[in-house]
Amino acid sequence: MRVDYLLTPVNAVVSWARQGSFWPMTFGLACCAVEMMHTTVSRYDWDRFGVIFRASPRQSDLMIVAGTLTNKMAPAIRRLYEQMLDPKWVLSMGSCANGGGYYYYSYSVVRGCNRVIPVDVYVPGCPPTAEALLFGVLFLQKTIYRQIDEEERFKTNKKGNGDGEERFKTNKREKVW
Repeated sequence: MRVDYLLTPVNAVVSWARQGSFWPMTFGLACCAVEMMHTTVSRYDWDRFGVIFRASPRQSDLMIVAGTLTNKMAPAIRRLYEQMLDPKWVLSMGSCANGGGYYYYSYSVVRGCNRVIPVDVYVPGCPPTAEALLFGVLFLQKTIYRQIDEEERFKTNKKGNGDGEERFKTNKREKVW
């Protein structure tokens, strides 16, 4: 009887599970929220990517800021961000959330939600299409997987088991031009 074992680092399994199970908080502020709702219909089928919208910040790990962020709403978005569980990510959707948009010179508009909370991914457009938002979420998934993979490589390089400093040592037979 032959028994095969699959040895996988725990971080690889955790990153695989994290990237496939986003639970974004429903946080629509303006017309971009309609496009965010449009991505949840059966045509784009976010369920296959593990994206399930939540209404509570304590159940969500991704905040999609969709629309114009005003000065009056800024403390509320900061409070909701702080109530989210770690690890947490923010996706800024639309030109108004990214940098103020058409209302840049208005006294009541925050010129980019990155002045209130840290943003991981920016999705451009006014309003951005559903495909652009879907691309932003897929980009965030790839970024999370790479981030955890790099942390694992850093740990192995620090120990000296990986390809850290050894790869910079050249063989004497090798010619380096």
